[in-house]
Amino acid sequence: MKGHDLDLFCVPRHYENDLDKVIIPHGLIMDRTERLARDIIRDMGEHHIVALCVLKGGYKFFADLLDYIKALNQNSDKSVPLTVDFIRVKSYCNDKSTNSVKVIGGDELSNLSGKVSPQMFDIVETGRTMQTLLSLLSECNPKMVKVVSLLVKRTPRSSGYRPDYIGFEVPDAFLVGYALDYNEYFRDLSHICILNDQAKEKYKV
Repeated sequence: MKGHDLDLFCVPRHYENDLDKVIIPHGLIMDRTERLARDIIRDMGEHHIVALCVLKGGYKFFADLLDYIKALNQNSDKSVPLTVDFIRVKSYCNDKSTNSVKVIGGDELSNLSGKVSPQMFDIVETGRTMQTLLSLLSECNPKMVKVVSLLVKRTPRSSGYRPDYIGFEVPDAFLVGYALDYNEYFRDLSHICILNDQAKEKYKV
């Protein structure tokens, strides 16, 4: 995945000098998300689903995926009862993993007991964050847990973990946009892009 030149897309002016390439355009994200919604309905159509959004980076993917699932519920013969919940995870400072996973909101997940819970995740890198969350969720005795990740990064640091549903595989670069951030910046960028080194210094904390 080599990416596309920035001048082919609409990018906010305040970010034009901060990005190297557009890796996944917004329209392609939406098309792939629609297909993931179809696959989830097909596989889980007989269960009550508790959709768990992993914040903050997963909020945009979560909202768009649920919109597609809602549309399918309204316009097809097969539909699924759906409720939502949220959990927040923090594992990064600047562009480096802290090697620790801070989970906020995990004390109110008892409603998952006996339910099917797909987790909506923005990006899986090493897989350690995901494995921490799965361990936490197992304590709530859900009937089934499925992980839906928009992105999986190809990296030698990977633990080998693979989500149940994957949107795209992406290169081992620092990505921003479509709610993926660098120190809270770039969440307002529609496309998924590679952050350049100058921007890492510019927005460093």
